[in-house]
Formats: sequence, structure tokens, C-alpha cells
Amino acid sequence: MTSLSTIHPAPNWKKIATKQESATEAEIVALTPALRAFARRFLRSDDDIDDLVQETLVKALNSLHHYHPGTSLKSWLFTILRNTFCTNYRRQKREPVAMDVLLEHVSVAPTQEWAMRERELQKALTLLSDDRRRALVLVAAGTSYEDAAKICGCRIGTLKSRVNRARESLLLLLGNHLID
Repeated sequence: MTSLSTIHPAPNWKKIATKQESATEAEIVALTPALRAFARRFLRSDDDIDDLVQETLVKALNSLHHYHPGTSLKSWLFTILRNTFCTNYRRQKREPVAMDVLLEHVSVAPTQEWAMRERELQKALTLLSDDRRRALVLVAAGTSYEDAAKICGCRIGTLKSRVNRARESLLLLLGNHLID
């Protein structure tokens, strides 16, 4: 009597699964240019794009057992890429890189220079006419043009004109050394 296994050998599920994974891995490699193009929507630097695509591919290959054959592999990869980008973006906002922090401190001018510039600005403001100074100070303090016009008792166009003339006068009085 012959056994059932000799007539119909049991399929080797491990080999079938490995063939499917190999086909999926080959398809992932074929989709790499599409991933790069999609990553370009989020990033501009080629190095950053390469890093994002590489991280996406690593995550996809490590999570290949979560992929359901028959569904869109491209959509699955794009979702991983987008989620990876969002996670990295949030992390960068939360945890600034040391170089970014150092650059912020390097670009700050000494406090004495700012104090000197403030005194120069105060002196120049006193040389402006009252209506121009008041209009400029209100707008510079964050008051809307409409509200500042009501406070000054004039039309918006008049107020904008006063602010513009006050700015021009300050530039002439202070020179270009205030604009850095």
C-alpha cells in the first residue's frame, strides 16, 4: 500500500512563502525610484531623500510579514514613507540638533550693540512729527491698521502713508546700519 504522501506530496509552505517574499522584495526594489520621487515632495536635499527612502525600505523589509499579498505594495510603501517622514519631522521639532542650537547662539549680536541701537532709534523717533511717530509706534506694536486709524482719527490710507513716511524718515536719520 502506498502512502498518501508519495502520491500527493505535501506542499512545502516554507518554500512557497520564501518565493512570495522574494517576489515582493524584488517588487520593492523596483519601486525604489517611485519612492524617491514621492520623498521629493517632502524634502529637497538628495541626501535627506536617500536617508528617508533607505529608512522606509528597512522598515518595509522588517515588516514584510505585515504586508498582505494582493494589496497595493506601492501604497503600502508610500504610507510607510509618509509616516516615517512625519515621525522624523516631529522628532526634529521636539529635539533640536546640537548644531541648530549652536547656530542660533552664534547669530545673536552683543547686548551692548542692541542697547546702543535702541538709544539711536529712540532719539530718531523724537525727531519725527507727532502724527507720524504715533502711527508708526501703533503699527509696530501690533495694532491693526484699521484700529490705529481709529485711534489717530484718520482714514486707513492716511495712516499707511504716515507709517511709510515715518519709516523713510527713520532710514534717513539712522542710515543703513540698523538694517542687518
